Amino acid sequence: MNSLNDLYQTLETRKSADPNTSNTARLLQSGENEIVKKIGEETIEIILAAKGQGDQRLVEEISDLTYHILVLLVQKGIPLSAISDELNKRNK
Repeated sequence: MNSLNDLYQTLETRKSADPNTSNTARLLQSGENEIVKKIGEETIEIILAAKGQGDQRLVEEISDLTYHILVLLVQKGIPLSAISDELNKRNK
């Protein structure tokens, strides 16, 4: 996987995957409430990692949060480019 775009595209394909064999498909089918719950959990884990669990643990937790944020975008049908566009607007 070379970029967030690649991950986003992979997650898009998982929408139609079997939830018995794909954790992403299962999470997407569980709905928005379950996805945002996971985002909240990962956010807390980032704080804990930053406050004393080491840099590698922090990287792992940020990766988990990034994954769950992308799952939410896919579930809501928001393209990843919308985030890039918003960040570019703010950079002006």
